[in-house]
Parts: sequence; structure tokens; C-alpha cells
Amino acid sequence: MKGQTLASLVVITGVFLVAIFSSEAANEAGNAEPISADIRQKLLFPQVAELDAGKDLVKSTCARCHGGQGISANEELPHLAGQRAEYLYLELLAYKNGGRTSTLMADAVKYLNDDALVQAAAYYATLDPPKVSPLKAEEARKTEKNPVAEGKAATAACAGCHGPDGNASIPGMPSLAGQHPEYLVAAMKAYKGTGRTDATMKSLVALLSDEAIKKIALYYALQTPKRAATPAAGNATAGEAAAAACAGCHGTDGNSADPKTPSLAGKDAQYLAMAAKSYSTGKRDHATMKSIVEPLSKADIDNVSAFYATQKPKAPAVQKPLTVAEWAQRCDRCHGIDGNSTDPSVPVLAGQHERYLVKALNEYRTKARTSPAMLAMSQALSETDVDNLAAYYARKQPKAIVFVKIPCK
Repeated sequence: MKGQTLASLVVITGVFLVAIFSSEAANEAGNAEPISADIRQKLLFPQVAELDAGKDLVKSTCARCHGGQGISANEELPHLAGQRAEYLYLELLAYKNGGRTSTLMADAVKYLNDDALVQAAAYYATLDPPKVSPLKAEEARKTEKNPVAEGKAATAACAGCHGPDGNASIPGMPSLAGQHPEYLVAAMKAYKGTGRTDATMKSLVALLSDEAIKKIALYYALQTPKRAATPAAGNATAGEAAAAACAGCHGTDGNSADPKTPSLAGKDAQYLAMAAKSYSTGKRDHATMKSIVEPLSKADIDNVSAFYATQKPKAPAVQKPLTVAEWAQRCDRCHGIDGNSTDPSVPVLAGQHERYLVKALNEYRTKARTSPAMLAMSQALSETDVDNLAAYYARKQPKAIVFVKIPCK
């Protein structure tokens, strides 16, 4: 460590001693190498003259969008006050080098040299971050969206036929509990389109958004499936042999391993027979199913349906969505407790505009922004997760930090 320095960072509400080494974190500037020790020195320990130059620069170049004190009035643009200096520098460099695309930002930085980028970043980092009005825990909790609960609420019109938990008790009605959400989404969209023709179902799903369909499918997928108690007309023993042709897709016991293929185990026999006949007549459009059921007699269909109705249904391997607190635990590993980063190359999330955070997360999800770490994290996020995380971090109080040199022995 000879000739090097460590740094302690002082947080407004407490003191943390943290060793600051060369950052290897992936960034959007397209830099293969970490920033130089000289630039880091200027960013973390700026001189008064550099801060004055940074103030003049941002007043003439950045204030119109980000505010004179780094507090943005536009909810789709980030606050910069109190943001970590190294992160700001890397992002400005990314706009200049084409790692991030924004005509407005590219025009703002294209004529700035490296010293100017450092001065602007260092100046913004010294400003007081925005003040966030404290919310009671219960008020904050109420802002969280629950996709499973929302899915359940959206099934109110479905409960009369399919049961409140997706286990139907009416002959001729399919149970939806325990079906894979991918299949349920496809089925509902088939009713919205031309793939399925039931008038009642068409009217029920016609006004549902894609997001609502996903939530309904998730709710039903997470419910425990039960074997139908309704009577079966066919012979289950005779149906087992005839069902051999179906095992490749639906499983030997009617529990499908393919998310796109429905499980038949435990379903109402009358419904299964009706569905098979719909494929046979072309009422349901599916070439493979038509080729399999078309040669079957009515007795064969009733027997196969009876066989599947007697099988024990199994729940699919579908995980319940993470809560916002569970997601935040993962995000805080890099961004710090409550979104207050202690790494100068990682941005503060606390206190940012909610709309800006939604926009940023969606840009990572769609690969419009290219951080490898954020790409990996964001691909698992649903739209609801994005909304929840944005609301969560927007309500956290950002904390400024000051770096102080501590000589090493």
C-alpha cells in the first residue's frame, strides 16, 4: 500500500470507514480499464477552484434540465445533487463516447474536455441531495402493488364458473388452478383473438390488458389444484391405454412438464371431452390436436377423459413473485442500504424521481442501456416489480457523503 491512500466516507447520519480501491464495476462509458488514480483523486477530493469551475459550467450547460442546484423539476430527468461523483463522471463520459444515447446530452458534452467532465461531476456531488418527505411505514406499504392480489381481484367475474380459487365444481367447466401461467396466458389471448370461439369467454377477456392477463394467469397458477369431484361418463381403465398417444405432450399421468401445454390431470371429464371434440371439429384451431383426436370415437374420447379426470393434479414449478423488500435487498447489495451507495462509481437511488427510476429500469430491461450487471438484474423484473422498486426508492431519503484522506502506513 506504499504511496497509496485509503478514504473514509462520512455519511450525514453516521460514519462508515470504507477502503476505496480501483473500481472494476461495469459502466456504460465503454471503458475497458478503471479510471485513473489522478481522475479519481480530483473527483473524490476536489479543490475549491475546480468546484467553482464546475459550478459555472453546470449553470450554463446543465441547469436548464437538472436545476441550478441539481434538483430536477422534470420527473423524467434525474436529480444530480448529492449523486456520487465517479458515477456522474462515467455517465457523462458515456454520453460523450456513445455508450449512452441522448441527442440532448450528447450535444451538451461533445465539446467538453475531460477536466470539464470531472469538474461538473465533482460539483454536483457536493450539493445537498433533495429532501424527501418522510412517509409512515404503513403509507409506504400501501403503495406496493401485489400482482397475485391484483390477479385475484381481476378473477371476480370468473369465480362463478371456475371457482374462487380456480377449482371448478360445475360439470363441463375446467379448473384453472395449477395450470402453468404461460399456457393460461396463451389460452386467454386465443379467446381475445380467433383461436377459440366461446362467446362468454370472449366477452370476459375482450377488455383485459396483457398485463391483467398475466396477473390472472399467475394467480391461478399459484393456487393448489384439486381433482374434480364431478362424474365421468367413460371408463378410466380403458382410457389409460388410449391416452398413450397424449403422454408425449401432456405427461403419462396428465401433468404436463411443458409450460405451453396444459395439464389434464384431475380436470372435469365432461370438459375434457368437449375440448377434444372442439379440436376434432376445428372449433379450436390446433393442427396437432386435431390430428390426434379426429380418429377417436366418442367412446374413446369419453374413456380418455375419464382416465385423466382420475389422476392427481400437481402444481407447476412457478415461484411467487418477490416482494419489493426482497427485491430491494438484492438492489442494495450494490446501491447501498435504502439505495444510498457507498461506492463512488455506483449511483444513489434514494430520493430520485419515481418516473425517472421507472424509465431507467425499463431502459435496462429493453437493453437501451447497456450495463451488464443491470441487464442481468432487470431481465427478471416484471412491470409491477419496476413500479414497486421505483416507488420504494423514490421515498427513501438520499444521503450525501464526504471523502476524507487517511494516509496508509
